[in-house]
Amino acid sequence: MTKIAIVYYSGYGHTAKQAEAVLEGAASVADAKLYRIDANGDLPEGEFEALAGADAIIYGSPTYMGGAAWQFKKFADASSKPWFGQAWKNKVAAGFTNSASVNGDKFSTISYFVTLAMQHGQIWVGAGLMPSNTKAHGPDDVNWTAGSAGALAISPADASPAEAPRKGDLETARLLGVRVAELAKKLKG
Repeated sequence: MTKIAIVYYSGYGHTAKQAEAVLEGAASVADAKLYRIDANGDLPEGEFEALAGADAIIYGSPTYMGGAAWQFKKFADASSKPWFGQAWKNKVAAGFTNSASVNGDKFSTISYFVTLAMQHGQIWVGAGLMPSNTKAHGPDDVNWTAGSAGALAISPADASPAEAPRKGDLETARLLGVRVAELAKKLKG
């Protein structure tokens, strides 16, 4: 069976909620698992080896001060051992991020994920969704934030994880999970 790994860090629970939506979508097509980076920037023992067995790796982090959280960056730096052995080469890759602002420089985080994936020789997959960009659209619509390179979400600074990300952002994340799993399955043949 096709295996999808979702590696993420969440500081306040909003990005974890987005990761669960990605998982829901990926699990509808393939075997999917969450790999949560802890508050110290570490994965549990043996999880780097598990990532080597995945067909796709989806990266997630909140956007803090215009980039991925330091905990995610620590994980990325620690991925130099799999990089040296080309353990993630030709695996499908994608990403998602969340911040309090409508823009919040989320694309900088997605760009960081793209660069990480390219360093590892992965195949990047974007959202593949049209933006919901008319006056009639709002936060409950799919891809309201208009992310092409990845799934973007908005969680207002005063919103709890029960309140945000909103329905449209979670559906966008779910659809990214579906897309990645379908493409990984096709590539696996």
